[in-house]
Amino acid sequence: MTTFIRPIEPGDDQQIAALIRQVLTEFNRNQAGTVFTDPTTDKLYSLFTVPGSSYWIASRGDQVLGGCGIYPTEGLPEGCAELVKFYLDPSARGLGLGKQLLEKSFEAAKASGFKQLYLESFPEFTTAIALYERYDFRHIDAALGNSGHFACNVWMLKDL
Repeated sequence: MTTFIRPIEPGDDQQIAALIRQVLTEFNRNQAGTVFTDPTTDKLYSLFTVPGSSYWIASRGDQVLGGCGIYPTEGLPEGCAELVKFYLDPSARGLGLGKQLLEKSFEAAKASGFKQLYLESFPEFTTAIALYERYDFRHIDAALGNSGHFACNVWMLKDL
């Protein structure tokens, strides 16, 4: 069965929220100050109706395999959006879906006029951080914007 990268749909909310929480639990980051407890995690479709935002889903049939998006997080510098909620099901890792989701997000950010992308992560996400570095994200010393995800302790920035 073919895998598709497509915009988020209303029916995706439950599956993508469960997937996000599953991955955070897998890496022992199921804690306050992350998207694990963020109330918007259960309503991603409506969250990504905000102008300048977009969210992409990797799916096979009715199964959501992952997602990634951009969001104009409050408090970010002018021309900067946040790369957000980038998670893949363990069965979907190593298949190139992460790269496809990232590239869709970069295209959407550029189309919305953003000049930079910022992200927050954790050191345990070594594979994701290595991927970000390959896509020219650089480490920065402090958080930007007001995401509310105070538990994150890896911050990166990319020029588009």
